[in-house]
This record gives sequence, C-alpha cells and structure tokens, in this order.
Amino acid sequence: MVVTSETIFNWENDITRPEIHHIPTLIKFLGYDPEPSNPSTIAERLAAKRRELGWSPRTAAKHLGVDPCTWSNWENGGTIMAIKHRRLVATILDLFEAEVHAEMKKKWNGQHSK
Repeated sequence: MVVTSETIFNWENDITRPEIHHIPTLIKFLGYDPEPSNPSTIAERLAAKRRELGWSPRTAAKHLGVDPCTWSNWENGGTIMAIKHRRLVATILDLFEAEVHAEMKKKWNGQHSK
C-alpha cells in the first residue's frame, strides 16, 4: 500500500477514513485493528469479517455468490433464509451451521410473533 503523508495525517486526525481495501494492510502494519469491534450477532460478524478482509459489500457478495443487496440485507440484520446461504455464512464466519440457524430462527420468530 502506498499512501501519502497527507493521507496518513488525514486518517490520524479523523479528517478522512481509510478506504476499506487499506484496512487489512493497516491492521498488519499496526499489529491491531484501530477500530476493534466485539461482534455478537451474525450481522455484526459479517460486517467485521468484511472489514478484516478489506472487502466492499459488492466484493463480499461476489465471494459468497449472492446479490450485493442480499449481502447488505444480511449485514443490516436481515434474516438469512436459504439453508445454502446459512452454510456459506457459517463457513466464512467459522461458526457451526447450528449457530447461524438458531439466530435466524430466533429472528424469524421474533418478526412473526411466534
């Protein structure tokens, strides 16, 4: 990654933010994520994983073989309906499929008053 000293100054002084594709290099250089998160939901974990990998939502969607709107919906707390998509999400997040299924079932039931 090649950036100017002005760019770094702007990052350090919260004038601008690094583009997502710079994040993995920054984490490697610093030895930590300057914006650590403690994700607890599938949606939060998807956002954190995407950041860790330096992917845009469109890139993340492409890697999982879904529409970018689908990825954005999941990352914003939408229910992952298809079993094959739950499997993909479990794999990318290094979770058991049952964990993804349980959270989606709880979400579905909550939305439908069950």
